[in-house]
Amino acid sequence: MTWLNMDPVIRPLRDLDYETLQTTIPDIPLWVKSPDYERIDWMNKFIFDMWPFLDKAICNNIKRVTRPIFDQYVGKYGIESIEFEELTLGALPPTFQGIKVYKMLEKVLVIEPVIRWASIANIIVNAKVHSFKVSVQLEDLHIMLTPRVTLKPLVPSFPCFSNVCVSLMEKPHIDFRLKLLGGDIMAIPGLYRYIQDQISNQISVLYHWPKVIHIPILDGVSGATKKPVGILHVKVIRALNLLKMDLLGKSDPYVKMRLSGERLPSKKTSVKMSNLNPEWNEHFRFIVKDPDTQVLELHMFDWEKIKMHDKLGMQVIPLRLLTPYESKLFTLDLVRSMNPNDPHNKKNRGQLIVELTFDPFREDNSRTSVMTLDGEGNASIREGNGESSGGVLLVSVENAEDVEGKQHTNPYAEVLFRGERKKTKVMRKTRDPRWSEEFQFMVNEPPVEDKVHIEVKSKRRGLSFRNKESLGHVNINLLDVVNNGRINEKYHLINSRNGMIQVEIKWSTV
Repeated sequence: MTWLNMDPVIRPLRDLDYETLQTTIPDIPLWVKSPDYERIDWMNKFIFDMWPFLDKAICNNIKRVTRPIFDQYVGKYGIESIEFEELTLGALPPTFQGIKVYKMLEKVLVIEPVIRWASIANIIVNAKVHSFKVSVQLEDLHIMLTPRVTLKPLVPSFPCFSNVCVSLMEKPHIDFRLKLLGGDIMAIPGLYRYIQDQISNQISVLYHWPKVIHIPILDGVSGATKKPVGILHVKVIRALNLLKMDLLGKSDPYVKMRLSGERLPSKKTSVKMSNLNPEWNEHFRFIVKDPDTQVLELHMFDWEKIKMHDKLGMQVIPLRLLTPYESKLFTLDLVRSMNPNDPHNKKNRGQLIVELTFDPFREDNSRTSVMTLDGEGNASIREGNGESSGGVLLVSVENAEDVEGKQHTNPYAEVLFRGERKKTKVMRKTRDPRWSEEFQFMVNEPPVEDKVHIEVKSKRRGLSFRNKESLGHVNINLLDVVNNGRINEKYHLINSRNGMIQVEIKWSTV
């Protein structure tokens, strides 16, 4: 016998007749029909290779979850037992027909995969009712879904996103065969279409966009980035009966304080020379992100001109002890450490008296400043309710594009606001740096007439001529930020050929 090797006939779609084309189109992947969808054959290959193991794992999980549900009905309505006789999802895994990735200015990742699953699943559930066996079988399950999956916010802690949000962008298509006592009930006229529509409609009611399923992945303990929720006002009043650390029987005390969970530098009081009962009456402010878990750490030191400063004692105050907007006075017994088994804690180290007030940010996003226009189009600012309220300005420098230096390109961003200067880290040898760094500025009144100056610079390592070079800058008016609460924009860098920078600015009032 002679075997002939015949190549398949390949014809352009435009040459197909109408009936053949209509039959073929549903099977054409989306990445062929729509240029904004991408093919992910590697993902389908990965799922195919893993499917025998995924099938067993998913089925075992289904059995574990449904076992308590089945047990609730055993003993009722004459039901003696409910159990799976067969549970398999079949040998064919779901496939991704294509995936669309959206480019967003926010710290989120949005994807829309098209999932198609023509399974040969076989699920048989047996129920024993009054010693009579009732069998229900589900097979040939076909599903087509177009979910939108949003990973947000993106954070620098594995798996690098805090929440997964899922919603369906189209009504799902679901098809299956259902047998009761061996008979195909889906063959009953009208019942097949009715059950299909009811299932699709119920799923759409629950999960169709704009309704979203929120799945938390990271919490505050796991490292998810939390946003500021208020300001802690700290008044360091005085200390009493401190330890004598100097040869002349005196100490030079000062207080160093910080909020737990923050990497910001600690704040310090002034040094009171030769005083065991110092009075400060100094005020400090901290930005609070989680009043339920954060604590204020207070450390008392004896200042030394040459050697290391000696520790006089410490204490902590959980912020959960505070009532919003109410000042609370604390008289703290200083200890050596927070270890309850430390024998040095029995020594009397004196007391520290502080006053704390927690002012949460307004939840209604009402702004104290309002812009108005007169008849000639001139802008003016008026304060809501006749009051001027302070708050926090958050400047997030996200990334830059097409920045290039003449001598070197190691870009970093410098943020200047009301004389306070802050810098991002340096990104070496790149024209498209991504920083995603946030800077906080506390102010006593809305910055309606202020600007934020942001300059991208390049820095060369070592000591050399012209080791710094400007790559462009931008000045951002804060009026819109105060009135709207937030902006997130891309700006063209001045004195740069094509450079752009993305900045998010938020204003929160107390």
